[in-house]
Amino acid sequence: MTATTDVTTATGLADRVLGGWLGRIAGNMLGKPVEQGEVWTRDRIDRYLRATDALPLTDYLPGPPTETEERALRPEWRTCVRGRVHGSCRDDDVDYAILGLHLLETHGFGFSTEQVGDLWLLRLPYLQTFTAERAAYRNLANGLRPPLTATYENPYQEWIGALIRADVHGWVSPGAPGRAAALARKDAVLSHTGNGVYGAMWAAALVAAAFTAATAREAVDEALGVVPASSRLARTVRRVTSLHESGLPWEDTLDTLEEETAGLGWIHTVPNAAVITAGLLYGDGDFSRTVALTVRGGLDTDSNGATAGSVAGVMCGAAAVPDQWKVPLEDTVRSAVFGFDGVRISELAERTLRLARAEV
Repeated sequence: MTATTDVTTATGLADRVLGGWLGRIAGNMLGKPVEQGEVWTRDRIDRYLRATDALPLTDYLPGPPTETEERALRPEWRTCVRGRVHGSCRDDDVDYAILGLHLLETHGFGFSTEQVGDLWLLRLPYLQTFTAERAAYRNLANGLRPPLTATYENPYQEWIGALIRADVHGWVSPGAPGRAAALARKDAVLSHTGNGVYGAMWAAALVAAAFTAATAREAVDEALGVVPASSRLARTVRRVTSLHESGLPWEDTLDTLEEETAGLGWIHTVPNAAVITAGLLYGDGDFSRTVALTVRGGLDTDSNGATAGSVAGVMCGAAAVPDQWKVPLEDTVRSAVFGFDGVRISELAERTLRLARAEV
């Protein structure tokens, strides 16, 4: 994925940061209607797209062709499909990016894991948290402190929640994947362990590397350097890169990884990291193709679309994100984070840019 803007200039960095926000929100919106991996398999998503004459996918999902499909979609589909998008719908994949920005503005880059938890209790409604985050929130409310917040009665420690919180740490660390990973780790250990933490570190590093990498493959390789090489996450990402390099088609690569990660579940970090990696590599520098392949890959579609969109948006810059993705967003975000509902995407990007400039 060849960059079209120069991160070393003020204008270039601003375009990349805004591209990351736009890409995350658009990718999240694309995947939101079919976010339920055990129902919306890769095969079913493509059958839906064929039935609506939407392959190749180059825009938000079309509305459902039948009542059966309508009932299967997430209820948010009415604000996430073509012709119905007027600003972003509320979603935790965007809420955590906003909360992470507020964390850095409030406490700086030296924030502690305890301060992450304090901000959750202050700004984030409990019922807008899920899986590992809800377990950690409950533990915080009951007086536990990290790392017990991540381990006590929490069966979701390696699920994708920490990964979806990581992008902001990459946006404020342009070209510095190690630094981004260190920030993401402090956030992640509030609720996750093992591959759950490695996934957050990898995602933050991937976004940070995207500012200076010449291609998606280069960003993926750089991001691998921040997690233990023997971890299942790293081994799975390397497996995707080797299959892509061998010339195996995208569908066959995901078939192979589906077999090799069987049993982990559709919200586990590892198989979702495989889908994200495949989307970036087979997307081959095209924003629309990257987010489309990632969402068509199934599993946690909105989270994966958001992460791949963020990386692709950083690499190409906001100016190069096609209008069909960004114009319907109307520069507006709905959010459950207290004090941020209705905030402008451009404002979020400007606030992120101030932090990023301090570190360039």
